[in-house]
Order: sequence, then C-alpha cells, then structure tokens
Amino acid sequence: MFNSKFGSIPKFYVRAPGRVNIIGEHIDYCGYSVLPMAVEQDVLIAVEPVKTYALQLANTNPLYPDFSTSANNVQIDKTKPLWHNYFLCGLKGIQEHFGLSNLTGMNCLVDGNIPPSSGLSSSSALVCCAGLVTLTVLGRSLSKVELAEICAKSERYIGTEGGGMDQSISFLAEEGTAKLIEFSPLRATDVKLPSGAVFVIANSCVEMNKAATSHFNIRVMECRLAAKLLAKYKSLQWDKVLRLEEVQAKLGISPEEMLSVTEDALHPEPYNPEEICRCLGISLEELRTQILSPNTQDVLIFKLYQRAKHVYSEAARVLQFKKICEEAPENMVQLLGELMNQSHMSCRDMYECSCPELDQLVDICRKFGAQGSRLTGAGWGGCTVSIVPADRLPSFLANVHKAYYQRSDGSLAPEKQSLFATKPGGGALVLLEA
Repeated sequence: MFNSKFGSIPKFYVRAPGRVNIIGEHIDYCGYSVLPMAVEQDVLIAVEPVKTYALQLANTNPLYPDFSTSANNVQIDKTKPLWHNYFLCGLKGIQEHFGLSNLTGMNCLVDGNIPPSSGLSSSSALVCCAGLVTLTVLGRSLSKVELAEICAKSERYIGTEGGGMDQSISFLAEEGTAKLIEFSPLRATDVKLPSGAVFVIANSCVEMNKAATSHFNIRVMECRLAAKLLAKYKSLQWDKVLRLEEVQAKLGISPEEMLSVTEDALHPEPYNPEEICRCLGISLEELRTQILSPNTQDVLIFKLYQRAKHVYSEAARVLQFKKICEEAPENMVQLLGELMNQSHMSCRDMYECSCPELDQLVDICRKFGAQGSRLTGAGWGGCTVSIVPADRLPSFLANVHKAYYQRSDGSLAPEKQSLFATKPGGGALVLLEA
C-alpha cells in the first residue's frame, strides 16, 4: 500500500502501543501516580524521509483522508480533532524541542488496531509514534522520559489538558509488567500483576473523543479550583497552587487524610463563579483571566467537593493496589477487584465520567465472574477493564459477549465489538528495515 500511495518503499517503521489504565483514573493531571500497562494493540507508521519539505500522510483506514502540508509550516486546528492533527502534535513537539525552523519532509503511512475513542489511548499513541518518527528522521536521540514529556506537552496543541500518563506508558512500558507512573519527576516502577488472573478489556461501543468535548477540560478546571480553595482554607499560598497533590504535599499528610480536610473545607453543593471569587477574595475578572482556561470561562457551576473526593480516594487506591501486588496475599485477586469496583463507583458518582452503557457493561462483567470491573480511560464511553480469574476466562468471554454484544435489537456495530484478554506489552520502538 505504501508503494501505491507514494511510489516508493519505506525506510523504517515506528510502533507505539495503546494502554489500559488498571487503576488511577483522572488523577495524573492532579499530580498523582497511576497504574497503567501497555496493550498489544498499537499504531504503526511506515516512513520514508524525502529531500523536499513536503509532509505527506496517508492512513490504511479509508475513514481517515490523506493529508499533506509543508513540514516548515505546521498548523494545528484545535477546533477540529482530525486524525492528522495528532500526528502534527508529535512532529511539532520534537521540532520545538530542538528549536528547528526547517524540517525535512517525509512520506508516512499510518496503520493501527487500537479501537478509536475507546479510552485505550489511540490518539496519544499516534502523537508518540509521530514524535519518534520525527526524532528518527532528524537523526537525533532523546531518552524515553524526555520523549514522553515532550509528547505529553505537545498533545495539548489539540486542546486536551491531559496529565502525561498515556505518553509515559507508551514509551516506558515493558513486556510482562504493569507500571506505577509517578510525575515530577517522571519515573516508572514495575508492578507485578497476579499470575492467577487476567485483565479483560470490553468496548462499550460508545465513542468518546476527549478533544471534542468540554467534559474533560471542565473536570481539569474543577480540580484546579478545588486545590486553590483547599489551599486557602489551610492558609497556604493558594495562588501558586495548581494541583490537588500539591496541597497534600504542602500539608505533609496522606491522601486519606485529605478526604477529611475536603469534608471540612468544601460543601457538596455546586459552586458558582461568584462564590469561588468570594472564597478566594478575587474579582470575577481575575478568575476569568488568571485561573480559568479559555474553554471553561462560560461554565456556570463547578462541583469541587465531589472532584476532590474522587481524586484523593483514587490516589489512595493506586497505592493500595501496588502494595497488594507486592505483598501477594492469598486473596489478592479479590482485594484488587474490590479496589477496581470502588474506583468505578467513584468515577460514576463523584467524578461523573461514566455513562449508562459503561455501568451496564461493568455489571455484566461482575455477574459473569470478574472480581472487579471499572471504566478505563477518560470515560463517558469507551472501554471497561476487568480482573478475571484465569480459569474462568473462557466462560466469562462467552457470557459477556452474549449478554452485552448479542442484543436482540442488533444496535451495536460489529466492528466496534471488542472483548479481549490482554497482557502487559512493550513500549514504543523503531524497527529498521534490513
């Protein structure tokens, strides 16, 4: 196909995996550790550097139209999360890191088998893959940590205020192990998953595109506002605080103890902008221009108590999950499952990032043998991840398939029906042709 598109053959290939977040949802951008693993599904790009400044992108999937531009004039349209813009994010991140005005051109054919908008991070895998492609074409080198940090920053060109988990696991993943990913400084620690259980991913078939929705960016802002109000309540320098983790670190207490601080400092009823201004002693104009992002300036209510409660309890669950994996008690799978169930309840009730189909799928997975099941990824659609005892896997897959995908109304598109067991895969890499 490369030859029919470009009349030549590729010089090298780059792959970057998708990921499943086992536990730790919506807390990376609050400064907290998360526990993902790379999946075997990935984005693969065939590349041929060219002597001109032309950047030509093609996709093996006919749903994604070809795109070409000058490599010296990369424009990313935030209003349209089109597939090629994610490639341009990775390219631009590397270009800016090295301060280059002129980039060499290239022909790229993109292929991928990560279900799109499913919460398995297909968009971040494309950004990471493009970053590594650009780095390779330039003949430069960077560490995996540097690459992850550049790609996390550059994905924001598309308007998503993510936290860096997706890009970190895409580069730092190793086959056979999940990773505890910690931020500032970025580091990854192996977490050995139980041998007697498998993780199963099930697609709800409801698509959610982070960049095309305001839900995600509003949650990021609610967490930021909650951090500022908590810091003010505790007489900290609130105007310098951006993340919920910073408040905990400055107070020198645990995430669990932050839950009672949240109870004391915030009320469960939503806050309006005027009340936030009164709490912080600032004007509406200051709130709008100095704290709110452009895409949250018209939001009328902010649920600060609920978001903080989710983040602090989820941060504690990640650490408990890692501890159980290390200690490996006999009822390990059951204990890990309980944490995953609690995580889903918190995502559903406190963070409000689930949807009826995800809740139904989680219930079905638990009914047919999952010890724990939860939404994974941003939510509002996408996939669930379940921990299933290995000896129950065949009956689990058959029963879930029948109960969720073989509906009498035939409403679910067959190509989106993905249900599969996965094991931790390896990170992004360059494959050179012999």
